[in-house]
Amino acid sequence: MLTNSIKFKNFNQPNRFEKKLKQILQNLLSNQDEIIKSLGKTYSNNYNIKKLKKFIGGSDIRLIGIGGSSLGAQSIYKFLGDRVKKKFSFFDNLNPKQKYNKNKATNLIISKSGNTLETISNANILINKNDKNIFLTENKSSYLFNLAQKLKAEIIHHNNFIGGRYSVLSEVGMLPAELMGFKANQFRRLNFLIKNKKFVNSLIQNVSNTLHLIKNKKYNSIILNYDKQSSDLFFWYQQLIAESLGKKSKGILPIISNMPKDNHSLMQLYLDGFKNSFYTFFFVNESLSPKINNKMLLKTHSYLNNKTLHHIKKSQFEATMKVFKKKNIPFRSFSLKKRSEESLGELFIFFILETILLGRALKVNPYDQPAVELIKTETKKFLINS
Repeated sequence: MLTNSIKFKNFNQPNRFEKKLKQILQNLLSNQDEIIKSLGKTYSNNYNIKKLKKFIGGSDIRLIGIGGSSLGAQSIYKFLGDRVKKKFSFFDNLNPKQKYNKNKATNLIISKSGNTLETISNANILINKNDKNIFLTENKSSYLFNLAQKLKAEIIHHNNFIGGRYSVLSEVGMLPAELMGFKANQFRRLNFLIKNKKFVNSLIQNVSNTLHLIKNKKYNSIILNYDKQSSDLFFWYQQLIAESLGKKSKGILPIISNMPKDNHSLMQLYLDGFKNSFYTFFFVNESLSPKINNKMLLKTHSYLNNKTLHHIKKSQFEATMKVFKKKNIPFRSFSLKKRSEESLGELFIFFILETILLGRALKVNPYDQPAVELIKTETKKFLINS
């Protein structure tokens, strides 16, 4: 068990780095930077949720942002969406064929720097004259900060010490979450988790195992996701791992596989192809699921009598892990007892701590992304000269 909410099975690999990782984690928790503080209940939000809910009223919300400014909120909305009454739309890319719904809504524009090209472009198209607008950006001169002032919009300060991919439990993810009807402190579980020996030991062993796999030239991290509502969670995880660790000719390539669909396209490769990958199985238990219609079932498949789609999918999940074990393919697994704010928050924290520990152990800075800045500079040159 990882926690009471999450059943976790670790990679079956040698734990050669545990002592070193325990020291890194101890230093990280004792000298908490602002990113670590944002994972716990002592973190103070830069917004007044009661005031903002009154400001927004009953209108739908358009969230305009990209990368870490959007993926965390999208993860929460998709994972817990069955309980969200307010409609959210996400504009997180440039899509020339996208139909922009200009019905009355509140625009929530998120960009740490205030100069993100895609966010500026989408905001320019989407914002109407009489819209309600909330800008979450650094409290300094930038395109979006200056636009917010011109529009006399609500401005919420984006702390400059929390980068996008680590911001899900700060204002960037928690403001949208609270507007969805959830409470921020239900996600912020660090204070509880660091007192949980099972969680801490599983985290350390997991990172140690991952380092062993990397040392053995396994660089592809393939997520076998059996829960459609978790697809955005793993897009968030993909950015977290790739952007944090992909430096100095090092890193891990996270690849998302939709299961059981990919049994019929990619599984042959996973089982019998190249051996430079390790795997994460992910499953969420559901209480409600359609059941097989026995009257329409042929006798040859009577073993499906009264089975739910959930039961069938879980059987595939268990069977695939059994085959991986037989073939000695390295994997770990997460199985959630139920879908909740607490379980999602625990996953966010596990993956964030995992990433920081891996960065420290691999001697790369997990917080920056210097190479990406080159593309921003070159794109601006093309736009100026075209």
